[in-house]
Amino acid sequence: MTVTRRNFITALGLGGAGVLAAPVLATRGREHDLWAAALGEFGTAPAGLIRLDSNENPNGPGVRAFEAIKAMFGEANRYPDVPEDALVAAIAKEHGVSEENVILGCGSSEILRLCVEAYTSTAQHLVTAAPTFELPASFAKTLGRPVMTVPVDAKLRLDLDAMADKAGGAGLIFFCNPNNPTATVHGDGAVRDFVARVHRASPATVILVDEAYHEYVDDPSYRTAIPMALTDPNVIVSRTFSKVFGMAGLRAGYAIAHKDTARKLQAWRLGSGINVLALAAATASIVDHEHIALEQKRNREAKAFTRAWFEKAGFEVGASEANFLMIDIRRDMRPVREACRKEGIAVGRPFPPLTTHLRISIGTMDEMQKATDVLKRALA
Repeated sequence: MTVTRRNFITALGLGGAGVLAAPVLATRGREHDLWAAALGEFGTAPAGLIRLDSNENPNGPGVRAFEAIKAMFGEANRYPDVPEDALVAAIAKEHGVSEENVILGCGSSEILRLCVEAYTSTAQHLVTAAPTFELPASFAKTLGRPVMTVPVDAKLRLDLDAMADKAGGAGLIFFCNPNNPTATVHGDGAVRDFVARVHRASPATVILVDEAYHEYVDDPSYRTAIPMALTDPNVIVSRTFSKVFGMAGLRAGYAIAHKDTARKLQAWRLGSGINVLALAAATASIVDHEHIALEQKRNREAKAFTRAWFEKAGFEVGASEANFLMIDIRRDMRPVREACRKEGIAVGRPFPPLTTHLRISIGTMDEMQKATDVLKRALA
């Protein structure tokens, strides 16, 4: 039986009281602000809304995750120290690293915040891209720390040469790989060359490689940067349970770094920052390879269907190594977005300077079939 939030709650005898209703969070999605006013009593989305706007996994966590949550309810009155240790141990074992290399976060968003706090200052700027995931730059600006932004190239890829040119004196470089919202990826050789070039230009600069979409990558040239992070104190890799694991509302993430770097970041971390239910679900999920493979397959198939539909309609679809597509619709995307919303389809917000591009998260096959029917009218 497919486990859904509804039948999971019913099985627990908790009725429809919204016990596990996903909270509205200003994290990776941030699209919630455009429809939050329509939320119901328990913070759920409007009935029938197809949510293709925040790169979430439409299928949710796996069965093992739900079972782990159920088993952990009896520990809800306890602080999460032991469950945190269990998740750290599971992550370390899964990646073949030491537990001292692992830092937990409330989603990978907390990891990104830790790095901005720890490595930027009024004298040491952040280097980032445009567009990319905005949280590091937004947080740096909130702290009054300078930000240097480099536009993506014509192929919507991070312009690594231009980013390296901005490295001098930087405290931190944010390297989203695959990049959100463009879905492009850099292979292992390009990443290693970039790190080496930054080290030569600015030896003290730290490079944060955000691998939130790691599990969705099919490009054979791609490799995780974790091996570099283990030996290089100036490379940090962040991961999340929000994407392929389907836990965006539960909030769990982590980083892997050199032991000295991890020790420094731990000092900036909020203690007990992940609740026991999320910890249990994450611990069960990271070893659930069958569920990961199923979600990869589902995403690959629905993404191929959606790409083919747009290309047949005459639109250019960018390369995608994630669970979303970036499509050049050759016009201001905002009216198209609004037209979709009126018919119950939520798609991505504008991502300057790519204001003629529409970012569409990949839902279930059924959702993508319904969405393309609406998009046909919206793009007419």
